Parts: sequence; structure tokens; C-alpha cells
Amino acid sequence: AGRIEHERRYYLSSARLDAKTFAAAVRAHWQIENRLHWVLDVVFHDDLVRLRTGSGPQNMAIVRHMAINLVHAPHDRHSLKARRKLANLNPDYLEALLRHSPADQTKS
Repeated sequence: AGRIEHERRYYLSSARLDAKTFAAAVRAHWQIENRLHWVLDVVFHDDLVRLRTGSGPQNMAIVRHMAINLVHAPHDRHSLKARRKLANLNPDYLEALLRHSPADQTKS
């Protein structure tokens, strides 16, 4: 458990950056990536998905990413998890999400 591991990553870029700026850009990329996976795991229970064959996994990944973009869009008082549940239970809220009409999304 107390083992130290080292990983080497390689990045290709045409940007001319000093080491400090480049490191900050890489960390920013992984911060965004980790936030996305947290939302997938916690809000959408991505780890519980059992699709493993054919084009099903890729298709559902696309649908989940679209859903994330939709539930991130509104600026209301609900958490992401609550928005997902509300969209499941309230057809009017779901329609408002799909239409990207923030004024309608506050009616819940």
C-alpha cells in the first residue's frame, strides 16, 4: 500500500510554452477530465452500466455526455443530481432542458 509509483506521460503540442505554463495547461486538462468522470460516476452512476458489447457502450456514452451538457446548462437552484431526477419525473422540465429554454426550467 505504501509503494511509490511513477508514470510517464507524453504530450504533443505545437504551442511554444515554457515548462511552468505547459504544466499548468496539462493540469487544467486533467482537472476538467476528472470533473467529467466524477459527474458520470456520481450523478449518472456510470460504473453501474452493464453495456459491454457492440456499439451499445459508445452510443450510451454519447447519450450520457449529451445529458450532462443539458443538465449543466440551467442556472437554477437544483443540483445536477436533482436536475437529472427532475427531468425523469417532470416531462415539462425535461422538455425545457431539451429546448434549452432557461425561463421554463425554473418552473419545477
